Amino acid sequence: MSSCDLTLNGATLTARETGALWWAEARLLCVSDLHLGKSERIARRGGALLPPYETRETVDRLAREILALAPATVVCLGDSFDDLAACDSLAEEDRTRLQTLMAGRRWIWIEGNHDPGPLGLGGTHLDELREGPLTFRHIAQRGETAGEVSGHYHPKASLTLRGKRMTSACFVRDAQRLILPAFGAYTGGLKVSSPAIRGLVAADATVRLTRAPQHDIPLDLCA
Repeated sequence: MSSCDLTLNGATLTARETGALWWAEARLLCVSDLHLGKSERIARRGGALLPPYETRETVDRLAREILALAPATVVCLGDSFDDLAACDSLAEEDRTRLQTLMAGRRWIWIEGNHDPGPLGLGGTHLDELREGPLTFRHIAQRGETAGEVSGHYHPKASLTLRGKRMTSACFVRDAQRLILPAFGAYTGGLKVSSPAIRGLVAADATVRLTRAPQHDIPLDLCA
């Protein structure tokens, strides 16, 4: 698997090809915007009937990251569930799988706009987590917030490489903050050129694609 290190407020972090973030020194794995139960939530609210497999696929992807890295701490950076009822509606097999992954490690559920209340799955539910030089929260705060790690926007970037147009989920960062891509299997994305993202980061911000090549690309080169 391709991965690439970066530094944020003195912490050396690895941007994983999956969209996960690994902090080796702290043995901390961070994932954002799982949106578990999204197909169930859409159907429950009268929307399209979609194949209900995205939860299992997302949990499987998370399980592979945990197996590969053996984290002591897992931080789920908000919008882990598509709404609070989606947590209650988890299939028993998926609930058991999640609880097995949680066993024996510190597990932090960060509050998101889709899942603002405590979840009945164990672990610790926080509005944000301050860990050493880093602050983990769901939505980036404007202003100078050195060491901020957030999600929410599901950033994606489009650019032309070797004459071919590529669109990929991506990490967005500047000297102060890092915005993670969505980890969930059934999630859309917001262009990094959107005012919502551009208004949060410095003019010299860069992106890291979750597809190769994983190196810093000036945000200005991306649509």
